[in-house]
Amino acid sequence: MLVVHALWVDGRVGLWAEEPPPAGSGSLVTRGRRHPYAVAGLDLDGGTATSAVRTLRLPTRDGRPEPSPAAAMPVGEGSARLRAWAVDTAEYAPDDALDLLRGLAALAGEDIVLADSTRWLAAVASFAAGLVARGRMLPGIVGDEARWLPVLTGRDAAYTRALALALPAAVLAAAPPVTRAEALAGILDALTDAAGRVALADAGAGGWLRALTGRDRRIAGLAPDAIERLRDRLAGWEADAVGGAVRACFRLVEPPEPEPGEEAPAEPRWTLEFALQAADEPTLVVDADRVWRSRGALKALQRHIPAPQETLLAELGRASRLYPALEDALRDARPVALSLDTDGAHRLLSDAAPLLAAAGFGVVLPGWWRRASARLGARLTARSSGGTAPGTVATDSGLGLDAVVDYRWELAIGDEPLTEDELRRLTDLKTPLVRLRGQWVELDPRRLAEGLSFIERHREQEAMTVADLLHLAGGAAEGPGGLPVVEVAADGWLGDLLSGEADLRLGDGGVPDAFEGKLRAYQMRGLNWLRFLETAGLGGILADDMGLGKTVQLLALIAGAAPGPTLLVCPMSLVGNWQREAARFAPSLRVHVHHGADRARALDPAEFDLVVTTYSVATRDAEQLGAVSWHRVVLDEAQAVKNAATKQAAAVRALPARHRIAVTGTPVENRLADLWSIMEFANPGLLGSATKFKERYAEPIERFGDADAAARLRRVTQPFVLRRLKTDRSIISDLPEKLEMDVVCSLTREQASLYQAVVEDMLARIDSSEGIERRGLVLATMTRLKQICNHPALALRDGSRLPGRSGKLARLEEIAEEILAAGERALIFTQYAEFGAMLRAELSARFGREVAFLHGGLPKASRDALVARFQEASASSPPLFVLSLKAGGTGLTLTAANHVVHVDRWWNPAVEDQATDRAFRIGQRRAVQVRKFVTAGTVEEKIAALIKDKRGLAAKIVGTGEGWLTELSTADLRALLTLDPSA
Repeated sequence: MLVVHALWVDGRVGLWAEEPPPAGSGSLVTRGRRHPYAVAGLDLDGGTATSAVRTLRLPTRDGRPEPSPAAAMPVGEGSARLRAWAVDTAEYAPDDALDLLRGLAALAGEDIVLADSTRWLAAVASFAAGLVARGRMLPGIVGDEARWLPVLTGRDAAYTRALALALPAAVLAAAPPVTRAEALAGILDALTDAAGRVALADAGAGGWLRALTGRDRRIAGLAPDAIERLRDRLAGWEADAVGGAVRACFRLVEPPEPEPGEEAPAEPRWTLEFALQAADEPTLVVDADRVWRSRGALKALQRHIPAPQETLLAELGRASRLYPALEDALRDARPVALSLDTDGAHRLLSDAAPLLAAAGFGVVLPGWWRRASARLGARLTARSSGGTAPGTVATDSGLGLDAVVDYRWELAIGDEPLTEDELRRLTDLKTPLVRLRGQWVELDPRRLAEGLSFIERHREQEAMTVADLLHLAGGAAEGPGGLPVVEVAADGWLGDLLSGEADLRLGDGGVPDAFEGKLRAYQMRGLNWLRFLETAGLGGILADDMGLGKTVQLLALIAGAAPGPTLLVCPMSLVGNWQREAARFAPSLRVHVHHGADRARALDPAEFDLVVTTYSVATRDAEQLGAVSWHRVVLDEAQAVKNAATKQAAAVRALPARHRIAVTGTPVENRLADLWSIMEFANPGLLGSATKFKERYAEPIERFGDADAAARLRRVTQPFVLRRLKTDRSIISDLPEKLEMDVVCSLTREQASLYQAVVEDMLARIDSSEGIERRGLVLATMTRLKQICNHPALALRDGSRLPGRSGKLARLEEIAEEILAAGERALIFTQYAEFGAMLRAELSARFGREVAFLHGGLPKASRDALVARFQEASASSPPLFVLSLKAGGTGLTLTAANHVVHVDRWWNPAVEDQATDRAFRIGQRRAVQVRKFVTAGTVEEKIAALIKDKRGLAAKIVGTGEGWLTELSTADLRALLTLDPSA
């Protein structure tokens, strides 16, 4: 595995790579100051790089450089300090680096991993290209070179500050000391300049313009004094475009409301007041009247600029280029405000105000201006007619996204329909702003006429589906005549769906008789919500936080009467868990596992209630599974289909079903496209095509933080996503302080083969031995079997790769992913220190995050420092803490974690409880979730059942270790150790 790092040095992007040796390859030998993991000859784009040797100051521990969190290497012992290491770099000028950085994500995979520094520089390159695409750049001169410089205002400025805070120290490991903001400014300027030249590559020009479009930045044909004059003019241009420390601020004040009995003036006057505002302290505002009249009022501003009065005039002059109406006010020697008629106020609100705000001026508008209640809009009233649109397939219930609804349009202000008298009055008015029902309202006469005409023409309605209705309710579509939709009201099940309270309004249908368990209040609400969606022929995403019981809610639903079978698709590591949970909570369900080489080639839906399969089998057997008329298809850990373009995602989307449910604790892992892909399975077509979704929601939200787009997306998806968090008081109060659960993991084929071979070999040897020799063989057998259950590499000690070979490791990674996505922390216990080192390396490489590891070989000082760092619970401290049970099971306070995972069992409840109490103790303010891994069909599951059945006597039965096993007869040992055929 190659870990690629990036750095910025001497105005160039440098890449270097480390290739850590495989685990178990022996001790590391370092020679001088050469970085022992660095590779030479890195070339990612075919030869445009310049080779160099750079000396980097890197964290060093125990005499060796600290590996990247992305590298599968254990952290050394001792405290870390900075030390110089020499590495070979491939270095690129900004022109060559721009496209390379933006394309690096495509290179990432199992063999190449991008370090934090590389991902950060790639994000800056994408941001620079985005600035250029949106025209947020200006020409300038740096030294004797022409440059394109970024224009950073509003959201772009905020994003720049976030980039500076996120800058990894490794980016500047070879650069002179500078602040993060200074470093980002230099990098962003260089990459914006490169992106500007790519965008203007075909523009032919001479002199200065040629220096702005080619790769040669030197300005030919101009004397130094001419360049200096040009630089001054450009500086003024940039100041006009961006502004300084103090800016003009404009506040629009509406006409006063007439007193009771007083007639409103025929021509109401609006006032645009002027002020100065500190750009970095928006709350610091001084009205223009005080700027001119009071010296005391200027003191707060004078720390920003020494001449506020001159600045006010200059700022008004600058703003007049965008809003020429200000020229009237500038005729006054001391301008304080501009008087506007209603038409002028509307032009300011709709046209000039956005331009002024985009140019960096402060703009304060009346609070009603952007409210829906201040808009003439369309109000839609709908009710279900129970039909379906032409060309669509009805569900058994006659409902679903394609169900046809009866509807009626009305014109409204906010959610209040307009009366006929009001409509007649409005159609006679020729003004864009009117006072109606005590508030000012924007009125577009053209849209009003078009809306009225549309409603008159559509008394005889065209078909509208539930999907159309949801898009209108979410603001993703326009109403009649292009009017905004200000309200969508519905009755019956449509009203319940739009309200987001379907689970409450449906009523408590009770737990099915076939379900043998008790649901908590929030789980009952989840069951009712799922029932409602099923009744309505709609799909849903059950996205409850981990540990809130998504499995039991699904089993309660499946246990109810249904006209056909349920297909459940899940990761291989969860197949055994679903079998056992179904046997526990719904034993009457006929469960069939569709997996393995000897799986049935044809499925009779009449024979099963629940068919469990894996994502890989569902992909391979897509045609066979697609031939069954499934009542319900459920995806567990549905983030497995977050990449819509994969064969796996396409295969499960194509499965026919009346009802679709996606189950996931992380509906959005990395980007909004994850949500689109999962929702496309649950409710195909609801969010439109992937391209439209990207344009409408993903780019505005992810790149520019568009709150309106986020609100629209929330409104469209809210009826179909049920998300409850442990931090919600109404949920957390219903949970015990410590929630313990067994997590049943499956063996891989390799693990099962190894396990069976060890059992057969050791039982034969045990049967022919006695005394101390026999007891030693029994204990050695138990240790070997438990190591196989953990991972074949632990039992074989061959330093082989870890991914894809252990059911426990797969399940641990799934759980860790949810914990990290929730911003929480976990303790991971194992009784084998060697396995702890493997877990630390694998989890660090898998998630690109630091993973702490505490074992018996750590000196006290290092141990204390590690615990202190974890307890800090800061952004820089490790979120996952692997501990060997003997070294970390007692004496520590680790309340920063609220998850505990026992990867392997000590088979002594008291020892396990002591380890759990590292997190569950005084100082812990959150519920602690404890997961105990058990491998299905093995000695682990059999002994776990024994402990669970007789926990009160467990210490007597099991003792303090495994010595009691040595006293069992060979027949009892055979029954205990033999692998269950179901495994």
